[in-house]
Amino acid sequence: DEINLNCGCPSERVQHGAFGACLMAEPQLVADCVKAMRDAVSIPVTVKHRLGIDSVEDYEFVRIFVGTVARAGCETFLVHARNAVLKGLSPKDNREVPPLKYDYVYRLKRDFPDLRIVVNGGVNTLDAIEPHLSRVDGVMLGRVAYHDPYVLARAGIRLFGESQRSRSAVVEAMFAYATDQLARGTPLRAIVRHMLGLYHGQPNARIWRRMLSDASMLAANRPSLLFDAMQATENGPRMLATVTRDALRDATP
Repeated sequence: DEINLNCGCPSERVQHGAFGACLMAEPQLVADCVKAMRDAVSIPVTVKHRLGIDSVEDYEFVRIFVGTVARAGCETFLVHARNAVLKGLSPKDNREVPPLKYDYVYRLKRDFPDLRIVVNGGVNTLDAIEPHLSRVDGVMLGRVAYHDPYVLARAGIRLFGESQRSRSAVVEAMFAYATDQLARGTPLRAIVRHMLGLYHGQPNARIWRRMLSDASMLAANRPSLLFDAMQATENGPRMLATVTRDALRDATP
């Protein structure tokens, strides 16, 4: 759908490769990268970035960065509303310790009304999304969308009037996807490990996670494990004994 240039990651490993948040110190270099990519592709090129680096706290820093990169043709900026501390904080701490400054992101939208400004950082609930949408063009969900992916379905219903889609419907769609991918040589494990949060907060969610993490079941590479896990999760421990026995039998050579 797009190519996104990450100018927000603060890890030292990333910095050693001269990419991530350290690129914010070189806005013209980022602009040159964006132009080169735009010249080579027909899909949008977007940029994700922070508000500043280390002790640089003034708004002017991020305004110059966005203005410079926008002149190279970037129209969408995903803004993590925190500084990146390049030395002394772990990537995890960089997601939590530097203070959130949403007002800087809102100001970017006022200063660049023709750009698409998307806010990121600290949005961990469905209720936290809506207030931002009156000030910017979009909200980026990070880890909450990974650990509780069904929040995206609920957001679609509340904010965009999408029809209700059950978790079982998601499993059915992923079964078709997994079947296709296995035929291409992708192991089931590589797909289901990203689905462990589908039943987050629901009864028997632990059963879902356990079955999709079970090495002996995954070894069989059967997409139907998704349906087995769904039935056990939605019907409780009694069903688990049955589907586990059947799944293990099918996994045995």
